[in-house]
Amino acid sequence: MNDSGTQTGTQQLPSAAIAALQKGSKIEAIKIVRQERGIGLKEAKDAVDLYVQGDPLLQGKFAAAQAGSKRSCLLWLTILVALALIGYYLFSKGLR
Repeated sequence: MNDSGTQTGTQQLPSAAIAALQKGSKIEAIKIVRQERGIGLKEAKDAVDLYVQGDPLLQGKFAAAQAGSKRSCLLWLTILVALALIGYYLFSKGLR
């Protein structure tokens, strides 16, 4: 960290925000940055994103979480389509 409060070209986040990121809570980190710096949502999100970009471990953590979320959504969509097809099949049999 240098005299201007920067670390590797990025502004250091409050320690509570860093702790939230390490727990996997990006939203909580953004809330903390907004409160402590008194800035808007976009500025806080940009600050948190910049911090995450500078930390390969956090990048991997959030990429894995996002991939898991996509898989979960795909699974639910598949289940929903299967239930709709079953319902259609049963409903169409009942009308005959």
